[in-house]
Amino acid sequence: MAAPTLAQVVAAGYRMPAEWEPHRATYLVWPHNRDTWPDKFEPVPAAFAAIVAGLSRFEPVRLLVKDPPTHEQARALIEAAGARADRVQYVTLATNDSWIRDFGPIFVRSNLEPQQPVALDWRFNSWGDKYGTVALDDAVPRRLSEIYNFQVVDAPLVLEGGALDVNGAGSLLTTESCLLNPNRNPTLDRAAIESHLAAYLGTPNILWLGEGIAGDDTDGHVDDLARFVAPDTIVVVSEEDPADPNYAPLRDNLKRLRTMRDQSGRPFRIETLPMPPPLFFQGQRLPASYANFYIANGAVLMPTFDCPTDRKAAEILARLFRSRQVLGFPCLDLVWGLGTIHCLSQQHPA
Repeated sequence: MAAPTLAQVVAAGYRMPAEWEPHRATYLVWPHNRDTWPDKFEPVPAAFAAIVAGLSRFEPVRLLVKDPPTHEQARALIEAAGARADRVQYVTLATNDSWIRDFGPIFVRSNLEPQQPVALDWRFNSWGDKYGTVALDDAVPRRLSEIYNFQVVDAPLVLEGGALDVNGAGSLLTTESCLLNPNRNPTLDRAAIESHLAAYLGTPNILWLGEGIAGDDTDGHVDDLARFVAPDTIVVVSEEDPADPNYAPLRDNLKRLRTMRDQSGRPFRIETLPMPPPLFFQGQRLPASYANFYIANGAVLMPTFDCPTDRKAAEILARLFRSRQVLGFPCLDLVWGLGTIHCLSQQHPA
């Protein structure tokens, strides 16, 4: 199906809800690709099951599993982790990998049918053609629409969900290093990309950060850098060690944020999160970041890395999300796959 014209999209009046708006459910994909966690896959399913169990306390989980044997393995671990069985639905649907934030449907609301969220199906090319075939992942929005009966609209950009964050009121955060990278949309310039984002997501106010953190294979996804926590508030990670390679790019991002304005021309309230100490596995720097939290109904699921900064990050998020419980989940094993909780989840608005 051909993508609609920009004029048709503008006429539909799309708006992407902020992550803190109510969810109908959250989509997750049971980890199965051993190449994503080479030499360290064994502890990953149990760590993932703990996240599913914690999330099920607050909202329904729609868990994609590749086949019936995987379904049984997942169910056993998830039930052992204490999940609410009535809140976890198992969906047999094959995928290449588990990072559904990046290839799953991104839901928007339309002025034409405000009660029925519309799923945008962006093109997914494995983060700039880095990891081979992704045909199963790229088909997930359409396959899920057949199961859950929602409308899908093709969007013409190569785009991953982790590359953007919105405040639900007209502003969007992203990075130059990712969206302007020629491995995504080489024929489009900044203005053309901004036009598509504004039309499809209802975000005329595009806020550009610079580069991502060390170890990030996505070319700088914003969900490891800075997140909206309220329409007028952004929390951003900050590195205090000048010798760390993250110091300069994160300082630059913080400087940019302090000059930015919201969709009405007002300055944002800027809060900072610490970075965990550098984490390595097999000599590789890992993209560990507390900004990779997920905002669920009544809770915030935060990655932890078994270090003193875990507590400080949790205290900051608890202050910023006073009406939600902040729950920490160990992610030392998951981050070897180069992502954590936000990368593994995708919300379906209520």
